[in-house]
Amino acid sequence: MYDQIEKYSRKLIADRSALPEKIAFAAQDDVVIAAGDPVLSRLAASVLGRLNCLALCAAAPALPFARFLLQRAGAGEREIVPRDTETRTFLHDIPILRRTDLGSDPAETIARFLGNRKGIIVEDMGIIANGALTVEQAFINWSSVFHSTFIKYLEDVVEHGFRLPGEARAFNDFRTEWLMPLTASGLKFRQGPLSAKADILDEMARVGRYTVERGLVDSFFGNISYSNGDLIYISQTASSLDELAGCIDPVPFDNSSTIGITASSELVAHRRIFETSGCRAILHGHPRFAVVMSMLCHEKEHCAITDCWKDCPKVRVLGGTPVVAGEIGAGGIARNLPPVIGEPGRAIVYGHGVFTLGRNGFEEAFQALVDVENWCREEYFRRFDERYGGS
Repeated sequence: MYDQIEKYSRKLIADRSALPEKIAFAAQDDVVIAAGDPVLSRLAASVLGRLNCLALCAAAPALPFARFLLQRAGAGEREIVPRDTETRTFLHDIPILRRTDLGSDPAETIARFLGNRKGIIVEDMGIIANGALTVEQAFINWSSVFHSTFIKYLEDVVEHGFRLPGEARAFNDFRTEWLMPLTASGLKFRQGPLSAKADILDEMARVGRYTVERGLVDSFFGNISYSNGDLIYISQTASSLDELAGCIDPVPFDNSSTIGITASSELVAHRRIFETSGCRAILHGHPRFAVVMSMLCHEKEHCAITDCWKDCPKVRVLGGTPVVAGEIGAGGIARNLPPVIGEPGRAIVYGHGVFTLGRNGFEEAFQALVDVENWCREEYFRRFDERYGGS
């Protein structure tokens, strides 16, 4: 169990989402074990003892966005509701607990809120998330809350500006110091088309790892696939893109086998994209600025549609990349994405992420994912500066 705690602590540090000195995990083995920051680890162990789950992660985010969202919320608000797809389908909402909410027994209060949610924000502590069965699940839930609060804060700031002391400086530090240049430089790709199964599996695992390492997907979201003859090789549902060994399914193109039952929930969309575009490789990530920009629509104040993420019939364009709405899985994405992605080789799904294509291999798809996110990052700050006069 300690090796799992060490592994996922390292992951939080590697992706720069949590402060290294403010990370703690607790897990139920024969007894409750805890490791990390002493204060947080004691709290995590105490909370875990009150829950019907096997692991807990408590950590202070490396960015102050979750804290700012809590402070910007109205006095009577008890949760924040980001509009991104991960929140909608996975978290639903994110409870917020202020210092004054904790009472004389903070662990009891936190446990009560975590009893029916995967993660919460606690003032002056950070994000606390549970894992029903594994330490990995606690890590995944923590990362998902971090991702959703990142998206929500950037969306709120560009639309409403700063409201708190210190926000402007923290935002500028984020912009100039925390953000790193995004590039595909230094990465190696096999030149397609690929035909050997071993080569396909190895390349998919490598590119999946690149996608995580370059910050183009959080948690275990995103997927990847390759078409070879009558087979589609696709990452399994709930698999981590940086740990795809043994988690890639070869699914018959004609769906003649039940082997696809463990495949990504977006298998249908991938199949239809292969059919309509003639590409060989598909990469899907959740780069944060692309997610934010997909939800910034200047027509929403005069639009009667309320569920933009699934009901918007329009195809918007961001930097030459089409943006469509649609439910994940076999829903609207599988219907709306294939007609628009073939020619540009890239498309954004509202609040969800980016799909990119490679005609023969993954280098083209990965570079397109980088290009889309870089354009969205630049456009986000351009709009911010235009509205608020720069950072």
